[in-house]
Amino acid sequence: MQTLASFVCGRWHEGAGDQQPLHDPTTEAQIGQCSSSGIDFAAAVRHAREVGGPALRALDFAARGAALKALSAAVHGIRDELIELSGRNGGSTRGDAKFDIDGATGTLAAYAALGDQLGKEMGAGRHLPDGDGVQLGRSPRFGGQHMWVSRPGVAVHVNAFNFPAWGMGEKMACALLAGVPVIEKAGTPSALVAWRMAKAIADAGILPPGAFQFVAGGAGDLLDHLRPMDCLAFTGSSRTGLVLKGHPNLLEHNVRVNLEADSLNAAVVGPDVEVGSDTFGLFLTNVVTDMTQKAGQKCTAVRRIFVPRPRVDDVVAALVERLGAIKVGDPAAADTRMGPLASARQLADVRAGIGRLLEHGKAACGGPDKVFDRGYFVAPSLVVMDRPDVEVVHAEEVFGPCASVLPYDDADVERLIELVNLGRGGLVVSLYSNDREFTERVAFGIAPWHGRLWLGSDRVADQALAPGMVLPQTIHGGPGRAGGGEELGGLRGLQLYMQRIAVQGFHGTVSKSFGRPQGATSGA
Repeated sequence: MQTLASFVCGRWHEGAGDQQPLHDPTTEAQIGQCSSSGIDFAAAVRHAREVGGPALRALDFAARGAALKALSAAVHGIRDELIELSGRNGGSTRGDAKFDIDGATGTLAAYAALGDQLGKEMGAGRHLPDGDGVQLGRSPRFGGQHMWVSRPGVAVHVNAFNFPAWGMGEKMACALLAGVPVIEKAGTPSALVAWRMAKAIADAGILPPGAFQFVAGGAGDLLDHLRPMDCLAFTGSSRTGLVLKGHPNLLEHNVRVNLEADSLNAAVVGPDVEVGSDTFGLFLTNVVTDMTQKAGQKCTAVRRIFVPRPRVDDVVAALVERLGAIKVGDPAAADTRMGPLASARQLADVRAGIGRLLEHGKAACGGPDKVFDRGYFVAPSLVVMDRPDVEVVHAEEVFGPCASVLPYDDADVERLIELVNLGRGGLVVSLYSNDREFTERVAFGIAPWHGRLWLGSDRVADQALAPGMVLPQTIHGGPGRAGGGEELGGLRGLQLYMQRIAVQGFHGTVSKSFGRPQGATSGA
């Protein structure tokens, strides 16, 4: 059994008190334990702020990018080991594990490339011009320029259990390129993967001392020590996010908080989509992937499927056929396509959630029963609702392999828009249609309530990346119940860790010292 240690203040620390158990979700056997007891979190924050921060900010963007590239390579170097741990501690199939791990290394590499690009454009500059300079006086002599500069603080990242590698990698990439040291707190149920990744990062010695710290176990009093230049980025349930956002110390010091929380993501089938068309096939593939990849434990997975009422029977029949072909079982088996949920708590929550949905609809397949006597398994479950406005469907996320089919009147587009927005803020909506007028009308109606719109049609059916995939080039986050936060999006991902400031003065000084170098095209 593996006892996980935390990496703080430049050394590894095994907690002394009560240990939290880690399980193999396939067998339910305990395979590890972790505890953060005994860690001096005040010292960890000081170490990051006073040692790691100045060392990172002394590096230009190109050097930070080079460090991210080396980190990506270091994590990729233990890829096979991480895949095995992901199956043993997270219940991931090999494909699901690669999705997580390659997402981490790919995002680190993407931000490494951004650092290299900034280095070529900014030279030794360590700020990011924000737009062009503006004339402020009667003549061009007096002007102004906005720019972003690194905040002299620490970034605390509280990561979720479902993507232990990717979640840590994407947050680290943005913070480190911005010049801000990180303290990574792993989601406990799958902490073996995050711990092994942290060990590879620490052992590689790529980052300056204090730039990277890792916590296995509880966060203790870590948040009590954050100050105005620090920030907290959290991924997890909206309930926990609300507690963190209301933390007295964070409120007192106006600490920046970025939340990525629950999301009742929607898939919308347009009235023009015919059964058997390329767009219909794209819809089926994406929905089945979303429902079964990582056993449906993805923040971007579809939970609500809006279908024109005349198409409901055809859509349900096609989805049930494809879901029925998904083999559920031991993730180590080559023919398994969906493994167990990550923990006993997840199993209990998902079974209860499916049960509540079934109080208002019918199970086309699956249900709340366990698939096997041992392990945290549940079958892919599709619930068909008679009415599209059942409150529980739009109010509660079942974080597992479960989605609801909701019929809508294809003649009432405004009502469809209202129904999609009943989710009160989401990460992503996938919209399937070849009808441009319908697509535009729905897209503009739901846009304010969502972080990302994914448009599927015949023209992209053979090359589009799935809507559940988070890409470093575009933002990840959403308003309302989705947390109100925003991550990634290229250079936009650095803004959480930087301060925008307006510089005013003599045009020559302002433009040459704080503006964009001649020929440069980037800016935050």
